[in-house]
Amino acid sequence: MANTTSGTATFGKTFSIDEIIEEAHERIGLQNVAGYQLKTAKRTLNILFQEWGNRGIHYWEIASTNIDLIEGQAEYKFYRSSDDGTSATSTPSGIYGMSDVLEGQLRSNRTATTQSDSPMTKVDRSTYAGFSNKLSKGTPAQYWVQRFIDYVSVSVYPTPDSTNASKDMHIYYIKKIQDVGDYTNASDVPFRFLPCMVAGLAFYLAQKYKPELVQAMKLYYEDELARALAEDGSASSTHITPKAYYPGT
Repeated sequence: MANTTSGTATFGKTFSIDEIIEEAHERIGLQNVAGYQLKTAKRTLNILFQEWGNRGIHYWEIASTNIDLIEGQAEYKFYRSSDDGTSATSTPSGIYGMSDVLEGQLRSNRTATTQSDSPMTKVDRSTYAGFSNKLSKGTPAQYWVQRFIDYVSVSVYPTPDSTNASKDMHIYYIKKIQDVGDYTNASDVPFRFLPCMVAGLAFYLAQKYKPELVQAMKLYYEDELARALAEDGSASSTHITPKAYYPGT
């Protein structure tokens, strides 16, 4: 009789922070860690997550929301956390930790079957600075994103007029990876990134405790991370059309 399987696939989801820290320490030859070693490892794991913010887009951290547009208002702020400040009434409640805005659409009739989206163009600072009257009213068609320490600002142009004030700006945005928190928490990381998360923490810890292992741990980490980043995302259909070429006679 063949052996049965577990029937579950939750390992990556249930792998707690303390187990991640323990596994990383064991990879550099340290066991039975406690006290300050646990505290500093948790801090190091948070630093690792910040470093991942410089590694491109993490697709599991992309979300969408709607900005309720207000007539004549150009700027809408999203704070990093609830402690950074009180957002304007137009800012969706509970949207914290935003890192950047990827794309936006002007949306009519958000909850109705007659919903309709119009694409908006993301512009840079120079383009936005060139608009002569940034408070002019009309149909919002462009937006500019500023990324500050404590909040992300979205400025629309033109500002909504009375006709467009009842519409929304639907955006896709990037969230920061959530902080580690308690040792019993799971990480805010999909199972595919579990190997490189442990390898990265081992690499960082080696810099503190086992300098002779730093180069080896770095190679393991970069290899694991490269594979995870290559697999991340969602594939779409690709169509290749050959170009017809007829040489002149």
